[in-house]
Amino acid sequence: MTKVLAIVGPTAVGKTELSLKMAKELNGEIISGDSMQVYKHLDIGTAKILPKEMQGITHHLINIREINERFSVSDFQSLANKTIDDIVARGKQPIVVGGTGFYVQSLVENLALGNDQFDSESEAIRAKWHAFADLNGKQQLWDHLNDLDHKAAVGIPVNNDRRVIRALEVIEKTGHLFSDQIQKHSTNEFKLIGLNTDRKLLYNRINQRVNQMLDEGLQQEARWLYDQNGVNFQSGKGIGYRELFDYFDQKCDFQTAVEKIKQDSRHYAKRQLTWFRNKMDVTWFNLVEHTNSVTEINQIATEWLRK
Repeated sequence: MTKVLAIVGPTAVGKTELSLKMAKELNGEIISGDSMQVYKHLDIGTAKILPKEMQGITHHLINIREINERFSVSDFQSLANKTIDDIVARGKQPIVVGGTGFYVQSLVENLALGNDQFDSESEAIRAKWHAFADLNGKQQLWDHLNDLDHKAAVGIPVNNDRRVIRALEVIEKTGHLFSDQIQKHSTNEFKLIGLNTDRKLLYNRINQRVNQMLDEGLQQEARWLYDQNGVNFQSGKGIGYRELFDYFDQKCDFQTAVEKIKQDSRHYAKRQLTWFRNKMDVTWFNLVEHTNSVTEINQIATEWLRK
C-alpha cells in the first residue's frame, strides 16, 4: 500500500512553507489540493506558489485549467491518484497540500463520485437545477435534496448551491444516493498533518494576507478575470475575485469590497477547520506560535513512513 502524506488546514497557517521543508527532507513532490490553484493566470488571489518560490521541488495540479474550464472534485481525485502513482514510480514521496476539504477527503477516503465526466447530460441536469434555484430559491433547492438524501443534505450548507446541485446530479445520473458514494478499499494510506493556530491570530494573519495580495496586484488580476467574463466562470466564484466583481459593477465601494474579502476569507477558514476536524483524522500542529517545530513534524512523518 502506498503511503501518502497530506498537509491540511485553514488558509494562512504556513502549509506551503512546511510542504517545501518536508519535501526536501523526505525526497518528496507536492500535489496541490486547492480547487482554485488549478487555474492559469490566477496567481495572487489563489496564493499560488510561483516557480521561483518552489526551491526546485516539483509541484503538480497547478495551472492545469483555463479560466473558463470546469474542474470538479472527480477531476481532482482522478488526476491526483494518477499523479501519486507517477511520483511513487519515480521513487519519490507524494505530499498533498491544500485546504479544500472535500478534495482531500475524496482522495483519502476514495470517495466514489459517480465516475461520471462532464457531458451533455450533466450540463442539462445542472441547467435544470440552476433554473429551479433561480425560480424558487436556494432553500427550496436544498429542501429537495433533503427529501431525496437527508444524510447528504445535512453536510452541505443551504447557500452552497453548487454542491447541492452536484449532489442532485450524482443522484440523477447514477441512481445512487450521494451520501452512499464511498468505496471501502483504497490502494493508498494517508497521514494527515494539520496546521492551525489561535483563532484571533489566524484571523489577523488572514487580514494581513489580503492586504499583501492587494499590494501585489489582486485588484488588477480580478479586473482581468472580470474582463474575460469571469463572473460566469467557476474560477470567478473564488474569494478575492467575486467580491471585487461587485466593486467593478458599482454595487459597492472599494473598501467595502476589501472588507468583504477579509470577512469571506475568515469564514472560509472557519469552515475549513470544521471540515477537517469533523470529517477526517488529522494530527494537529501549531507552527505559527512555535508550539511545535518542523523537525518534530518531519520526525513523526518519517516514523510513520517506516512502519
